[in-house]
Parts: sequence; C-alpha cells; structure tokens
Amino acid sequence: MNRSPFCRGFLLILLVLACFALSPTARATCQEGCLSSNNTTLGEDALLDLTTGTDNTALGFNALLSDTTGTHNTAVGSSALYANQGSNNCAIGAAALGANTTNSGSNNTAVGMDALFLNSGSNNTAIGASAGDSIQAGNDNIFIGFTAGEMVQGGSHNIEIAHHGTPGDIATIRIGTKKNQKNTYIAGITGVTVAGGVGVIVDASGHLGTVTSSARFKDNVRPLVARDEQGKPYTVRYEAVNAMLLNEFLKEHRKAEEQQATITQLKRDFRGTVTQLTTRLDEQAAQIQKMSAQLEATKPAPQMVNNP
Repeated sequence: MNRSPFCRGFLLILLVLACFALSPTARATCQEGCLSSNNTTLGEDALLDLTTGTDNTALGFNALLSDTTGTHNTAVGSSALYANQGSNNCAIGAAALGANTTNSGSNNTAVGMDALFLNSGSNNTAIGASAGDSIQAGNDNIFIGFTAGEMVQGGSHNIEIAHHGTPGDIATIRIGTKKNQKNTYIAGITGVTVAGGVGVIVDASGHLGTVTSSARFKDNVRPLVARDEQGKPYTVRYEAVNAMLLNEFLKEHRKAEEQQATITQLKRDFRGTVTQLTTRLDEQAAQIQKMSAQLEATKPAPQMVNNP
C-alpha cells in the first residue's frame, strides 16, 4: 500500500493526539543528556514517557516518545520508534518504525524515512525510504531499496530487493522488476560443476523452479545417473532401470490397445456403411425393374395387316 506523505502525516498526528490524551501532564520537553538506567536522549519529547526501560538511545523530535518499558532500542530521527513498546529495535530516519506498538515487536532494523512504519512484528530488516512500510504482523522479512516490499502486509520470511512485493507474499524472494531490470549477471555459476544438480526453469513471469509437473509432490526422487564429488557420472542405478523399462512398455502397450480399438471400430463402421449401400442398391434395382414393367404394360398391342 503506497501511502501519500499527507496520509503518513495524518497518522502521526493521530498518534501524537492519542499520547497527549493518555498523558496527564502532556507537555513539550526538550530532553538532553543521560537519564537513569543507561538511557540517552537528545530532542524535544524524546523518551518522554519512559518508566522502567533501560539502555535506550533517542535522538530527534518525538523519538521513542511513547516507549515506557522497552529496552536496548535506538531511534535516530523525528518520530523514529514513536509508539514503540518493544525491545532491541534500531530505527534511523523520520518515522522509521514509527507505529511499532506491541511488546512483541522486537529485533527490528529500519533505515530510511517511514521504513517499517506500521510494523508490529519481529526480526524484520528494511533499508530504504518506505521500505516495508505496510508490513504489520510479519516476521523475519528483509526489504532493501526504495519502497521495497511496500505492498507486503502480513507475510513472513520474505526477501524483497528493489521490488514492491505483493500483499499475499509469504516466504517469497523477489529481486528487481521486469520493467527496470533487463539482464542478470551472477558470478560463480558458469562453468561450475554441481554434483547431482538439476536444471532450473524460468517461466514468463520470472518465477524460478526445477520441476514443471506433479514431480514437485514426489518425495525421494533421485537421478538415474550417480555422480562423484567432481560431478562426473560413475554408475547407474540399475535397480531403477527395470521399473523405467516396464513403465515404457506399459505406455506402448496402452497405445497399441488404443490403436487396436480404433481399427476395430473403423472395421465395424465400414461394414455398416457397406450394408447400407447394398440395401440402397437393392432398393434402386427393385424400383428400376418396377418402372420397366410399367413401361412394358403401356405399349400398344401389335396389329396384323392382311394383304388383298
């Protein structure tokens, strides 16, 4: 979800108003210096609501403002980790991890304005302005690049590099886009031998895979040719050959049966056609004979002529 700066600002205003409503002594305080429990602040209302949290660093207006019990957090930038209640988070950039509100939202790293803005999950990493800014409850995601993964909403274990992602992404890797990237070069692949390797298939959308059919649902499928550590073939799994030959024989046998059934049907159809033609010829012959008899009956009788 690509939000406009106006929408993000409106959400921040709502968060500020909510904190003011809950705070009995809402005030603007320019915090500067070292607080108790190894906390460090620099900026107006930075770490304003802190109670028992320890080892936090807040630099910037409203940085870590709502944090009360979170520990080991670092916020650098206006409203970075603004609503945070988690621990072990690092946010660098305006509003980075700004709405990280739950205690479970921990071990996140966000670098860039609005990076991981709505995050409440854990173990997420986003580098780039608005990277992963719509992810909410997802965990263990990596977003790299401007607006990278901005469409991902709740999935986990995604890696989005220079790609917006999709709302339903789960355990998905996306690198680049067809619109912007036209060529791919990865060193260390060409000429390298891999023992027991399989072919890689790429579909029209750029989806990578190694199988094209239901083979992906089969377990323990091994190649027929066994290879050594250098990738060179050294033997064949002969126990699998008989099964393969039997399978091919059954295929040909079924094909022969289908062909025989087709020939039998053709013969049956041919006999039926011949019978129909014979019947029609007999009917036509009978009609001709009838018409000949009628013509014969209509001829005048011959007359005798007497000579005087």
